[in-house]
Amino acid sequence: MHTPDPAAEDGLVPLSALQHYLFCPRQCALIHVEQVWAEDGATAEGRIMHDRVDNGPPDRRAGVRTVRGMAIRSMALGVAGKADAVEFHGKGADAVPYPVEYKRGRPKAHRADEVQLCAQAICLEEMFGVSVPEGALFYGETRRRFVVDFDAELRSLTAGTAQSARAMIAAAITPSPHYQLSCKHCSLQDLCVPRSLEKPPSVSAWLARQLNASLGQD
Repeated sequence: MHTPDPAAEDGLVPLSALQHYLFCPRQCALIHVEQVWAEDGATAEGRIMHDRVDNGPPDRRAGVRTVRGMAIRSMALGVAGKADAVEFHGKGADAVPYPVEYKRGRPKAHRADEVQLCAQAICLEEMFGVSVPEGALFYGETRRRFVVDFDAELRSLTAGTAQSARAMIAAAITPSPHYQLSCKHCSLQDLCVPRSLEKPPSVSAWLARQLNASLGQD
């Protein structure tokens, strides 16, 4: 039996880091390097949804067995975490894992949710030694599943994102802020303050004002 390498185990980063990194590398660093977190209404709703799914009992229907809150990992990607729900389609040793990730909002323009789901599929492939060709994202606002095909392009994006996120976290680097429209949807915006830090006040201008004020008082 293969014995896991403790050093390799310690180097695993949370699966969620991939989603955070693709949304915003600075957000990823604030959460996973600086251990900063703030919750708003959207993140609270998401947390409640995930808790309900993860803590739900296993269930069965014709040809499908569902396991919730399943611990997964991939040594190849260097990630570990929990899958909201994994459906096993088929019977016995022939059952194929089918990851389902739950999100509170609606489908997004970027591929962060797809990468997080694909990483779960790669974990399951490594753990069970089977091919996992697709999974699904369930969005709370639309109340619909969106099937995600784990094609070569998405797998490449997932592997690259995992590598970049791991490197940033290992180096303990927090990228400089850069304000963009997506910042207004980030629960960390008051801690990140991208508008203020992207173009900080000029120190020389401040010193000049102080000097002028001092000279004016003399």
